[in-house]
Amino acid sequence: MNRTIKQFGLILAAAAALGISASTVYAQDNGYVQAPVSGVTVKDPFGLCWRTGYWTPAMATEECDPELMPKQAEAAPAPAPVAPPEVAPPAARKPVAEKVTLSADTLFDFDKAVVRPEGKAKLDELVDQLKDVEVETFIATGYTDRIGSKAYNLKLSTRRAEAVKAYLVSKGVPANRIYTEGKGEQNPVTKPGECKGHTSAKLIKCLQPDRRVEIEVIGTR
Repeated sequence: MNRTIKQFGLILAAAAALGISASTVYAQDNGYVQAPVSGVTVKDPFGLCWRTGYWTPAMATEECDPELMPKQAEAAPAPAPVAPPEVAPPAARKPVAEKVTLSADTLFDFDKAVVRPEGKAKLDELVDQLKDVEVETFIATGYTDRIGSKAYNLKLSTRRAEAVKAYLVSKGVPANRIYTEGKGEQNPVTKPGECKGHTSAKLIKCLQPDRRVEIEVIGTR
């Protein structure tokens, strides 16, 4: 005989001795003996619930028979947060300041301001070299030799600088990035006293370094 039947029999015997019915002393509605007024499940001195004679495992409760209760599936652990991939900061661009000096005799015919084919080829090379440079400013400065008047030489040097700008614009360089200036016979490359004599083929050849266009490029690479 199990503990349920024994314990419940004792209850019935005690109730019979007092002339009281078992249903008056205890309720048995859910498979466990309960106090009729409070509805509290009756337990023995060991803390075990008293089961009724018709108790079945299906009547098990969490309070009395937790080991018979269906186990809840353990919640799957939340996935660990995935850190976003680290993105390397873009490499800092380096400032660029380059000056290219082109011979005016290469760019133009003597005493002219029309860019020659050889001059266009030189300018094409310059544009190609700057493909990886984010150009902020082009500065084209024209110079002449000392032959002729200062006023004439100033205009000629300015026209040559403007001709260089027009060609660079035709190659896709924004016009607002190109500044031009003519300085005439200022800042000669030849040294004082190096080229002597009056106007002659020899003098013109000697002064050739003074006839030039300097192109300065400012930007970042």
